[in-house]
Amino acid sequence: MTLIKSISGIRGTIGGTPGNGLTPVDIIKFTAAFGQWATARSGTKTMVIGRDARISGDMVRNLVAGTLQSIGIDVIDLGLSTTPTVELAVPAENAAGGIILTASHNPKQWNALKLLNDKGEFISEADGQEVLDLAESGELSFADVNQLGKVTFDDSWMQKHIDHILGLVLVDADAIRNAGFRIAIDCVNSSGGIFVPALLKALGVGTVYELYCEPDGKFPHNPEPLPENLTDLSKEVVKNRASLGIAVDPDVDRLCFVCEDGSMFGEEYTLVAVADYVLGQTQGNTVSNLSSTRALRDVTERAGGSYHAAAVGEVNVVTKMKEVNAIIGGEGNGGVIYPESHYGRDALVGIALFLTHLAKVNKPVSLLRSSYPNYFISKNKITLTPEMDIAKLLVRVEAKYQAQPHSTIDGLKIEFDEEWVHLRRSNTEPIIRIYSEGKSETVADNLARKIISDIKEILGDKNS
Repeated sequence: MTLIKSISGIRGTIGGTPGNGLTPVDIIKFTAAFGQWATARSGTKTMVIGRDARISGDMVRNLVAGTLQSIGIDVIDLGLSTTPTVELAVPAENAAGGIILTASHNPKQWNALKLLNDKGEFISEADGQEVLDLAESGELSFADVNQLGKVTFDDSWMQKHIDHILGLVLVDADAIRNAGFRIAIDCVNSSGGIFVPALLKALGVGTVYELYCEPDGKFPHNPEPLPENLTDLSKEVVKNRASLGIAVDPDVDRLCFVCEDGSMFGEEYTLVAVADYVLGQTQGNTVSNLSSTRALRDVTERAGGSYHAAAVGEVNVVTKMKEVNAIIGGEGNGGVIYPESHYGRDALVGIALFLTHLAKVNKPVSLLRSSYPNYFISKNKITLTPEMDIAKLLVRVEAKYQAQPHSTIDGLKIEFDEEWVHLRRSNTEPIIRIYSEGKSETVADNLARKIISDIKEILGDKNS
């Protein structure tokens, strides 16, 4: 069993013993700590919660809502919702914060508490540490019977979110409607199965082929929207001669597309395409994390803007976006952050902007994809073991490539002309991620193999 406490929240596998899995004891402890911290910080005793459709969701929701009540917090429960919807609701409801009950792309045995501040943004690493310290201190205080909080159920936020998207200046529902798109969708039997069809209808899409849109939490495949998990969607697009396919993860903050011929648009190019559209309307800067494709930099500079890199993690990208006044940003995993909407990854906003772009360029999705600089990313990982000294390992790799341009703001990223490799410890899983990019799949794979070989050589060095 696994329990991970990080910048991405409290994430773990359901069951096991306290401290070794996401058990009721852990859920209550961390929820109480966050609730106490958030209300003390904001002076407001209201909290917004929402969840994806995973099997453990209702159980976790009951524990979270009850715990918040027990410390005197009034709960606004959005029920089955999306991460970006909760992010929008928190400031609109003048809440102290929000908790999203989702393990994002992780399989069904996982769940998590994603923690938002009163702006509806993920809490910082420093704030997260304060919450963790409070949880471990045992200095939690619960309300007496006359001061218990109440729970209010509010199912209006899906429509509010959609109305908000339709109100964005760069979203053109008329253009989308006139394009006559036929779209296949894969919502992995989570809350996207409710939200994505409703959004597409509001945007004027007349024909939608729904695949895995029953929000019962029974994921039909690995829920991470990677090519190997989207073969059914690809077949659905080809079978129905659809204009494109759309896939989202369980909490609808990641987005990727399938071209009309069944080929993958590539999750790395979700942000590239949306940024291309936004930059074509407004000159400005962009941000993505260190593990994202160089194509965003190319597109940004071609439009006269400046590209900036941030450490992996949504909160890090948002911090950098604010620092450089970026007009669009996100992560190469299909996460689009559009500040005109809010500072959070939002697949629904991404869908609306992408479809507007596609309608205006008036070309097949595959041709739109071919118009961007072509890079290939190889994604690999090494499972951590207790004897691995990760910090020392990265120092050894850095020393080996000290003559190359490199960055240590988040693990180690080494650049080789138009190629790069990025090594970092995962925030959400007990692994080291090794991402490499090149102008061809072979180049990217060979670079990854070379670095993995270096790592194995270092780990096998008995004198290290």
